[in-house]
Amino acid sequence: MQLNKQQVIEQLQLEKHVEGGYFRRTFAAEQRAKVPTERGPRLTLSSIFYLLTDDAPTGHWHLNQSDIVHYYHGGSPVDYYLIDEAGQLNSVTLGHDLLAGQQLQLVVTGGIWKASHLKSGEYGLISEAVAPGFDFSDMTLGKRQHLTAQFPQYRALIERFTHG
Repeated sequence: MQLNKQQVIEQLQLEKHVEGGYFRRTFAAEQRAKVPTERGPRLTLSSIFYLLTDDAPTGHWHLNQSDIVHYYHGGSPVDYYLIDEAGQLNSVTLGHDLLAGQQLQLVVTGGIWKASHLKSGEYGLISEAVAPGFDFSDMTLGKRQHLTAQFPQYRALIERFTHG
């Protein structure tokens, strides 16, 4: 029996995320020495559950300094849009239909702009492993004016997945 979105939120104890959707940190490598970075010491690794739903279907444009591996778990497929430092756009769908080109995991290195979107269905559930561990000060939420000035060729996609 498949759970509905409210059951997933309750069972996984998820809360709203600033970039959109729902999340809960599931692991932080607090037992290990921290890793030095340009922005200060960070955990070696952290991990979260991340859920997009039909009423919160978008993970808005943001940039992380850490590398992130996204793992698909269930529900409907989740589309990812990535803009690298050279301005190249790439899109990937996380989902279970490998024959349709969907992927079970996606690696996004630090410094890449990223947005995610649930096109259809009640929810899409993934998890993320972040190294060095996630710190909110290492994340930049995309501002529409800044991103469209930097990447004018992607204006429609940027406007679709930013708050303003």
